[in-house]
Amino acid sequence: MTQRRVTIKQVAAEAGVSITTVSHVLNDVPGKRVHPDTKDRVREAAARLGYLPNSLAQSLRTQRSNTIGFIGDEVATTPFAGKMILGAQDVALSRDAVVFVVSTGYQREVENREIEELLRRQVDGILYASMYHRAVELPPQLASVPTVLINASCTTDGIPWVVPDEVAGGEDAADVLLGAGHRRLAFINDVDEIPAAFGREEGFRRRAAQAGLRDDDLQVVTAETDPAGGYAAARQLLESDNRPTAIFCFNDRLAMGVYRAATELGLRIPHDLSIVGFDNQEFVADGVFPGLTTIELPHYDMGVWATEQLFDRIEGGPRKAGPAPTTRLRGPVIHRDSVASPPWVQDPGERREPSDRRGNAGSDGAAPTIRTNK
Repeated sequence: MTQRRVTIKQVAAEAGVSITTVSHVLNDVPGKRVHPDTKDRVREAAARLGYLPNSLAQSLRTQRSNTIGFIGDEVATTPFAGKMILGAQDVALSRDAVVFVVSTGYQREVENREIEELLRRQVDGILYASMYHRAVELPPQLASVPTVLINASCTTDGIPWVVPDEVAGGEDAADVLLGAGHRRLAFINDVDEIPAAFGREEGFRRRAAQAGLRDDDLQVVTAETDPAGGYAAARQLLESDNRPTAIFCFNDRLAMGVYRAATELGLRIPHDLSIVGFDNQEFVADGVFPGLTTIELPHYDMGVWATEQLFDRIEGGPRKAGPAPTTRLRGPVIHRDSVASPPWVQDPGERREPSDRRGNAGSDGAAPTIRTNK
C-alpha cells in the first residue's frame, strides 16, 4: 500500500494552529511573530507526522532549488579523484544543499545532454570538474548559471577555477630526495604535454639547481604513465653508467613499474634505490612493498574551495573588481618507506658508489626518451 504524503493541513490540525502559522514556522518567514511555544508545537507535530516541505513550492518562493550540479569527465569512476566530490558534498551539506553528480566520459554529446538536464532541474550552480589537470573550453550553456572549475582552468572571463600547484609538487618531491642525501636523481615524466608534466618538471629541476646539482646529476625520462612505461624507463635508467640513486615518478602507477625493474636488477628499495611517486593512489602506494612515499593531489581541498566559491556566487556575495578568483593548492607529502639515504650516507665510513648490478633489459613498454638537465 502506497503511503500518502503528509500535508501541511494535517500538521496544522495536529498542532492546533492555522495552516498559515505552520507555513511561517517551517519556512522561517522573517518578520512574523510566532510565540516560541507555538513554534515548538508546530515543529514537534511536523516531526511526529514525518512532514517534508514541498521543495518545488519553496524554490518558486525563494528562486533557489538548493541543488548544485557536479559534471565530471570521468571523476565519478576514479576512486582517488572522487575526493573532489566528497569535498563538494561536505560544503553542500553545510548549506542544506544537494549535489547531483553526472559523468560524461569525455563525450561532448553526453555532456551537452546532461548540462541541459541539470539546467531543466534548475540547479543553482555547476561544478565543472576534470579528472586530470588541463585547460578546458567551457560549454556555452553554462554561461547562464554560476559555474566554478575544479582541476581545470579556462580563459573564459569571470569563471573561478582551482588546480593543483604542480610546480610545488615537483619541488616537494625533490626536497624529499635531496633531504635524504641523494645527488644523482632522475624524473620519469609523462610523455603527454600537459600542465602537470610541465609544472612538476619545472619544480623538480628548480630544486635540483638550487641544491647545486650538475647537469649530468639529473636525468629526465618521458614515458607512458602506466606500469609498463615505468618499467621500460627504469630499466634504461638503472642500467646506465650514470645510474641514479633516486627516482621521482610522475604518478604512482608508473612507480609500480620502477619497483619491478629494481627487483629484477637486484636493487633493494629504499637501501639501493629511493622512489617518490605522485597522486597517492592508496591502492597502489599502500599495495607495493615497501610502501611508496608520494605527493598527494589536493582533490578534497579543491572540491571544498570550488564549492565555497560557487555558493558565494549563487548567494550574490561581494564581488571584487578584476578577474574571478583562481588558486593553486599544494598537496601534502605522504611519507611511507620507499625513501632512505644512499649507501654512502647510511655508512659515512665507507664511501662507495652504488653497486653495478645490471641484468638483461626487458621488452615491456615503449622505449622512453632521455633528456639531461637543461
